[in-house]
Amino acid sequence: MFTASETSIISLTVLVALGILGWGFYRARRFGKLGILAWLQSVVLMAPWLLFFGLFATGIYINLAGVLLLLVGSTVIYVYLGNRLRAAGQDAVLRAKATERLNSSNSQTAESPDAAVKPTSEKLKIEVVPPIPEEDLNAIRGIFGIDTFFATETIPYQEGAIFKGNLRGEPDTVYDRLNTSLQERLGARYRLFLVENAEGKPVFIVLPSSNDPRPSSLSQKIFAAVLFVGTIATSLETGGLLQGFDVFTAPTRYQEAIPIALGILAVLVSHEIGHRVLAQRYQVRLSPPFFLPTLQIGAFGAITKIESLLPNRKVLFDIALAGPAAGGIVSLLMLLAGLILSHPGSLFQVP
Repeated sequence: MFTASETSIISLTVLVALGILGWGFYRARRFGKLGILAWLQSVVLMAPWLLFFGLFATGIYINLAGVLLLLVGSTVIYVYLGNRLRAAGQDAVLRAKATERLNSSNSQTAESPDAAVKPTSEKLKIEVVPPIPEEDLNAIRGIFGIDTFFATETIPYQEGAIFKGNLRGEPDTVYDRLNTSLQERLGARYRLFLVENAEGKPVFIVLPSSNDPRPSSLSQKIFAAVLFVGTIATSLETGGLLQGFDVFTAPTRYQEAIPIALGILAVLVSHEIGHRVLAQRYQVRLSPPFFLPTLQIGAFGAITKIESLLPNRKVLFDIALAGPAAGGIVSLLMLLAGLILSHPGSLFQVP
């Protein structure tokens, strides 16, 4: 079914995909249940496309009903895992808070031996201070106001703090104002997040920027560059196959495959540019795109890692949508150009 070169490239692509999944599982395992659930979400998100294109590469074609079934099934599982992940995260936060309060209570009891003989009606008051320097904490509290977010309670959270209160205005507008004020006061030392707590009420979380995900290493950037070079090669091969020849066995004809290869690369690159334009707008760092080369269609796409903590789900949605939107626009323009340039003597004609 496949030539020797095609078989070797397909095998290499499968090994790379399995390696990426295995590497992700290894990285996620150290975070326990939360990490595994997050890893499973990413697998479920990619599984329909990997399955579809994988079967397509072996000559097995799935009809539209099958594709829709895969998408709906993966969406249901993704939402289910998201709910499990959210519940597990809330449980972890509650356990951490309970442990911290218990440790504080034990330490205060140990320092005050006479506390055991006090009447039980007296309640032990424990003031838990967030692990943020007092000067910075006061500056952070200063960004809140009665016309934006009226903060009523400060709760320690990891290396930062959670601010409970009443939101006064549209969430996006309030967040932009508070985030700008935070950067003016403390620069890039802290990150501000607007989320919903277990009761569904908006709360602000402030964490030090030192908790940001680590940027891509040099070896990862080199690996991304190698995958991009491989994608160029497979795009040329795809262009050749669509015209009835194999670029790897007839390399002198590579120029004939360049137009189609450029079209494939234009869609891929515009897709990634769309992600990065929105990411830059929201000041979110992205890793280099890790393209997934394949012989039949040039590439399965690319995997891009988010290297910043996202302030809210809207940012995630906008960044995720920008890529397909940009790639779709370029694809549509190329389709229209192809229809206009098509003529009776061309290889690809309008039906």
